[in-house]
Amino acid sequence: MLYHLLYPLHAVFPVFNVFRYITFRTIYAVLTAMVISFIVAPWFIRKVKQFQIRQYIREDGPASHHAKAGTPTMGGGFILFSVFASVLLWCDLRNVFVWIVLFVGVGFGLIGFADDYLKIKRRHNKGLSGRAKILLQIAVAGAASIFLYACPDYGTRLSVPFFKGVHIELGAAYILVMMVVIVATSNAVNLTDGLDGLAIGPYLFAIATYLLLCYLVGHSRLAAYLQIPYVAGAGETTVVCGALVGAGIGFLWFNAYPAQIFMGDVGSLPLGAVLGTVAILIKHELLLILIGGIFVLEAVSVIMQVGFFKATGGRRIFRMAPLHHHFELKGWPEPKVIVRFWIIAAVLSLIALSTLKLR
Repeated sequence: MLYHLLYPLHAVFPVFNVFRYITFRTIYAVLTAMVISFIVAPWFIRKVKQFQIRQYIREDGPASHHAKAGTPTMGGGFILFSVFASVLLWCDLRNVFVWIVLFVGVGFGLIGFADDYLKIKRRHNKGLSGRAKILLQIAVAGAASIFLYACPDYGTRLSVPFFKGVHIELGAAYILVMMVVIVATSNAVNLTDGLDGLAIGPYLFAIATYLLLCYLVGHSRLAAYLQIPYVAGAGETTVVCGALVGAGIGFLWFNAYPAQIFMGDVGSLPLGAVLGTVAILIKHELLLILIGGIFVLEAVSVIMQVGFFKATGGRRIFRMAPLHHHFELKGWPEPKVIVRFWIIAAVLSLIALSTLKLR
């Protein structure tokens, strides 16, 4: 909105020429989303307390988590508000990629809201059924994927990290790949959201890494120099990633141990889905496995635990899944689990960025 209102004035007032630069608008998208979060969060926390919107702890979870029962939840609501407000202020709203990301964010946010609402209504940690949740996610991801596939000039090749010029043409099958990436990333972030600040920390590293990648992919000369796919218009998603970084920092201020508010599914589902969508838009889908390595480990630990449990008639690989619970039950204090997972996420992001030259 500010871009459309103020940039046209650059012909009269040259100072407004700064609005043409993605880097300028990204910086202020970060700051805007962060400030909005700081302003809205205290009011939001008071309101959810007033309406008794609180966390219900899984009965089979670690005993130490029962003290968290009653903590306000659905903090993802003010994350999304901060992101959308910042995006609408600083993005070029003529860019179709921006609207695809917003559509996915809203769609998965509504699914998360429905899940959280049912948990609160039933006073239990069970919301939407697993089947219903997955079907709704597939519907939203499918709509976004089909629309993107139909966009003129948007390629259907899958880029392979570490290999120069290796691109796998998938054709219409790319729609299925996009859907899997979006849904899988959404649920992986959701599974990681189990400790104070555990999900948002690695998420910030991941989305900040994609912020840089979006800028490089959307810049024709830099993309050519680094020998990565150039995607026309993808540079504008840098601003979106900036808004996500700012809102994430603002949320972490209140979610850091001991948390004043939890994210809830209304936050974790759309944040994960948006991360997957951005990875698709800039043709770095496979690199998400590395950048989002913490989320992958958490999801794989659940799959392995459930599969091994069923195959062996009740035996377990981990003391408890997702993986962060395993370390809790081994005696690691919660803050130690959180910070060590953050460190791993930072290292994985650095390794992922090194692939820009390792090809």
